[in-house]
Amino acid sequence: MSSKTSPLLGCHVSVSGGLYRAFERGIAVGCTAVQIFTRNQRQWQTSPLSEEQIHRFRESAQGHAGIRSVLAHGSYLVNLAADGESSANLVKLSTETMLDELNRCDMLGIPFLIMHPGSHGGAGEGTGIERAVSRIEGVLGQYSGDTVLLIETTAGQGTGIGYRFEHIRDIIGGVRDRRIGACIDTCHIFSAGYDIRTRRALRRTMREFDRIVGLKYVKALHLNDSKGALGARIDRHMHIGRGEIGVGAFSMIMRDGRFAFIPKILETPKKLDGRDMDRENLDLLRSMTGDILGR
Repeated sequence: MSSKTSPLLGCHVSVSGGLYRAFERGIAVGCTAVQIFTRNQRQWQTSPLSEEQIHRFRESAQGHAGIRSVLAHGSYLVNLAADGESSANLVKLSTETMLDELNRCDMLGIPFLIMHPGSHGGAGEGTGIERAVSRIEGVLGQYSGDTVLLIETTAGQGTGIGYRFEHIRDIIGGVRDRRIGACIDTCHIFSAGYDIRTRRALRRTMREFDRIVGLKYVKALHLNDSKGALGARIDRHMHIGRGEIGVGAFSMIMRDGRFAFIPKILETPKKLDGRDMDRENLDLLRSMTGDILGR
């Protein structure tokens, strides 16, 4: 990939006023990829997609060819690792919501749905992983579409699972259905204790991920700097180069041939001192593309 090649690079965009508006908003800030919520991420109740919504979304996708990749992020309410006895209703709502989101993605033609694996609530990480695997298998068993579920690495706040590469391995490996993969979030893995600030550190961390999970499962990257220090286990995103990770790591990722055709999505704050930071962050990342680095 040369510096003239346009990377799959974008941000999470609002769908206020209609799902189809994601494309015009992405184009407006210079995206070639966008991430959206297909439903309200903070409410359980939602209306089904209408034929008009589906048609307008697909029509807009065709009319905005500059957006070459669309991903969906799952609801923040979903907890696949919750206790099925004390939190039976939460488990029911979580699995119903995940199935609904997969079906929405299929209707809209979105190839990937990114989900957090959830929190075990004190039962232990092994138990939480077993619960997540069982529920993912149950949902995928009811789903007939092609959208792939991507398990996102997490920062490890509270009793959350997914902050160790072994957790991602055990979830992906435990699910027999192959419509599953991974999304690496730079802020999350750094906050979880995986250093990526130097070329040597990044190479070591990616080799560890490849050895434990397999880079072949990575279908999306979230590029976020971190407000928290290495190993702080807090999920606080910062603008590129303005956090504890620094510019160098992102330059190396943008030039890593293994990620050349993987969509890279910003989830950084939208504004700073009244400035549109999506465009600034995207322009900065785009300026980093150049000769491919070795492993």
